[in-house]
Amino acid sequence: MTTITITKASDGSYKWIECNGHAGFAEYGEDIVCAAISVLTINTINSVEKFTDDKILTSQNEEKGILRLEFEDIPSKEADLLLRSFELGVTSIYEQYGKKFLNIKFRRE
Repeated sequence: MTTITITKASDGSYKWIECNGHAGFAEYGEDIVCAAISVLTINTINSVEKFTDDKILTSQNEEKGILRLEFEDIPSKEADLLLRSFELGVTSIYEQYGKKFLNIKFRRE
């Protein structure tokens, strides 16, 4: 199962997102749920880096299936829009494939 943690500050601004684990929908290399989550996450990270001036920290561990994006400051309006789009995408995957393969946690810090 993949667990996505979306953490926001008390003011509602994004602080960090983390994807952890493999979905387990199908065999490695054929898992469409894992692939969809990975594409959304990597594209979001790449988009924040390319289309905004936000300072971010990223980390990954392919073996454990971990991808993390953390903002150093309050995200710009552009970064906020990209993260809301990410949230929409992963929520749509959750609605289609259910809690057996994906868990989304929302946190406030």
